[in-house]
Amino acid sequence: MFDKRKDSNEQAPKAHFDAGLNDAAATRAANPSSGRSAVIGPKIRINGDVSGEENLLVEGQVDGKVSLGQHRLDIGTTGKVNADIEARIVKVDGEVNGDISGSEKVIISSSGNVRGNIVAPRMSLEDGAKFKGSIDMDPGKPAAQPAKPAAEAASANGSRPADTAKSANGQAPVPGKDKSAQEGLSLKAD
Repeated sequence: MFDKRKDSNEQAPKAHFDAGLNDAAATRAANPSSGRSAVIGPKIRINGDVSGEENLLVEGQVDGKVSLGQHRLDIGTTGKVNADIEARIVKVDGEVNGDISGSEKVIISSSGNVRGNIVAPRMSLEDGAKFKGSIDMDPGKPAAQPAKPAAEAASANGSRPADTAKSANGQAPVPGKDKSAQEGLSLKAD
């Protein structure tokens, strides 16, 4: 009456197909920056903050703040961004008016124009690029203290090095001579 082989064969491909979809969804979830980017087209203008968890290509205009965390922001040749930017990698082919913070690197191409400060561990400024602002390529480390010369270091702790010390008679010590003779002291025998 019922053919069990026919029912089990019909369900098996369906289960395999569903498992394939789950595997693809898991892969996309594990690797959200797989090379594809969301796009703000050349005729789109955004007034406000933009944030997201994927790569972004701006060909239009953005006024506000752009925060992409650990993702990439590309500003295309027609893109204009009047905003502070935070992303892992920022590449500017268009125009940016605002500060840029790249956790990995910032690239300003030959067609790029940036007016603002840049903070990133790596920076690339291609020939022909326009840039006005400052670049901080080592934001995490404190400024190194210069080494003090020996004379300053010794005077800081209250002692004087032998070569700069003067005796009671105002003369510098002479190496190899008796210290008492150098200081003008006489020793009397009793």
